Amino acid sequence: MELKNKNVFITGSSRGIGLAIAHKFASAGANIVLNGRGQISDEVLAEFAGYPIKVVAISGDVSDGADAKRMVEEAIAALGSVDILVNNAGITRDKIMLKMTEEDFEQVLKVNLTGAFNMTQAVLKPMTKARQGAIINLSSVVGLTGNVGQANYAASKAGLIGFSKSVAREVAGRNIRVNVIAPGFIESDMTDGLSEKIKEASLAQIPMKRFGNTEEVADVALFLAGQEYLTGQVIAIDGGLTMQ
Repeated sequence: MELKNKNVFITGSSRGIGLAIAHKFASAGANIVLNGRGQISDEVLAEFAGYPIKVVAISGDVSDGADAKRMVEEAIAALGSVDILVNNAGITRDKIMLKMTEEDFEQVLKVNLTGAFNMTQAVLKPMTKARQGAIINLSSVVGLTGNVGQANYAASKAGLIGFSKSVAREVAGRNIRVNVIAPGFIESDMTDGLSEKIKEASLAQIPMKRFGNTEEVADVALFLAGQEYLTGQVIAIDGGLTMQ
């Protein structure tokens, strides 16, 4: 798929991996929908002033089906279509199983998994009509391996893989591709908060002996959007952490 002038909706794109993905698509000449639960700040919007593209900010809650539908309708009204959807919005509520509440579990699934379902369902009809589209879902290596204190997050991210493969099978005949990125340890607000001891222990497990960065994840998203014959795949970008 030629990315220039395509319209890309990236959920959770006000910071971190989502924002890096937005910049990567913008630099390829695609129009961008920036999205977050709250209003997108003027500082974030200003970062895109240098690209010769359209940028639309649409706030809303992906975990609410009606809100997801409204956001996609707004994007189509502003840009004409949504050609590429990147489901990146996600939350954590880390606790060991004995302390995790049902609400902790359900809240993470609602944003991370039901949110991706809501957004995917909202874009599929117009994508089907256009007979083209790409959906990229952000999972995590935690969805592949599990992690202490993250039963809810791991369940949501593993669920996203099964969801993606099922949808990929359903829509492949309409030339819509669905793929998954599973990042490992990526330098972000999340890793900045880790103690030196935990950082060292984490790095010891990674064959490449470093954390990844958001731009490297964004490169994979751009690659997946451009590939015409690649669907139903999970790409782990983790410095070799989960290799078998």
